[in-house]
Amino acid sequence: MLDETTGKGMRERMGQRLIITDLTRNQKEYIVCGFFEGNRMLEVTSQPKSEISETSAAFADVKKQGGKSLLGNIYVGRVKDVVKSLNAAFIEIAPGVPCYYPLEELVNPVFVKKGKSSGLVQGDELCVQVERESMKTKPPKVTTNLNFTGKYLVLTTGNRSLGISKKLRQDTRSHLKELLEAVKPSQFGLVVRTNCRDARDEEILEELAHLKQEAQKILERARYQTCFSCMKYQEPEFIRVLRDAPSKDLEKIVTDDEVLYQRIYHFLEEHQPEDLEKLTFYKDEMLSLSKCYSLEVKLEEALKERVWLKSGGYLVIQPTEAMTVIDVNSGKSIGKKDVQKAYLNVNLEAAKEIAFQMRLRNLSGIILVDFIDLISREDQKHLMEILRQFTRNDPIPVQVVDITRLNLVEMTRKKVKKSLREQFM
Repeated sequence: MLDETTGKGMRERMGQRLIITDLTRNQKEYIVCGFFEGNRMLEVTSQPKSEISETSAAFADVKKQGGKSLLGNIYVGRVKDVVKSLNAAFIEIAPGVPCYYPLEELVNPVFVKKGKSSGLVQGDELCVQVERESMKTKPPKVTTNLNFTGKYLVLTTGNRSLGISKKLRQDTRSHLKELLEAVKPSQFGLVVRTNCRDARDEEILEELAHLKQEAQKILERARYQTCFSCMKYQEPEFIRVLRDAPSKDLEKIVTDDEVLYQRIYHFLEEHQPEDLEKLTFYKDEMLSLSKCYSLEVKLEEALKERVWLKSGGYLVIQPTEAMTVIDVNSGKSIGKKDVQKAYLNVNLEAAKEIAFQMRLRNLSGIILVDFIDLISREDQKHLMEILRQFTRNDPIPVQVVDITRLNLVEMTRKKVKKSLREQFM
């Protein structure tokens, strides 16, 4: 039965919520997932509605997909070329659709057809998974380390070790290591996700059995498939967001679309019954869900170049072909007294906002930050510590490298999917 909630009541009880709704932008319909904490949007992803309505057969055909997301799909690919100077190969997942593959990652590959030569050679057919979408001029990147992802675990075919999230407490890590080492299949590896902190042992073991069964079924079927077959296509983006959302922090899952509600309900019922009671159907004829959360306004703000700080300073965020450049400006925040202290305060405020904006906009790759120059080495050190502290909360790995000789802060954020700007292009 649908749980009806009005806009007025929703606003009064805002906490940590996942909002899933329709949105029309530039005459194109999207399904948008926004993760809110209080009244602030922490993270947002979108997917064209036309993609979600496609059938499995359409997803399996790369040519039919055109510019649609291939991220996470598993194909029987064919080696088109091996470029020794790059220590890489280009593997086609469809005729005329080559993907980049680093040869150093060739560990325990699943071959469908293998030539007599050792190593990877032209014409070899093997299972690959798209692990990074095409970005600007770069082709998609594939891996032979196939991942089967659940809420608590990731089952891997190439890396056969047991890895445990470092965000878990040490006693939890020790317990999970003891639990899973005894049952880990020798032909697979396991990655224990941070969500395990909220899970019972029975839930984790049940998911392991499900992932193992899924992987074995796909790998067995691959032996009889023709080249370019799609062995597995990923779920719609809103399902992936549901799966990855930390149960402990999530108070409500809210949608105003009855079709989406039913799909979410059935997914949770089968895979995450512990989250089923959080699902809410929003119904208010006077105020839509997107208006209730000012979703369109927040999206516009997230796509703007300039971000104002409470102190009167501001950031200028400029994506380029090779990297993202962020400039910190003092604006109207600096008085005549103790200028260096004022600069430090603006920089500290900017560090928190930069960590927030990287996640919100899904910035990735190389990120250079031009903070306001600080004379004191202690102030510089303090700023770097604060920046590292805030970026640790990002679910995607961020590395704060160092301050260059030109006083620019170097960072990298793992490339997974398109930036927010690219999602709406």
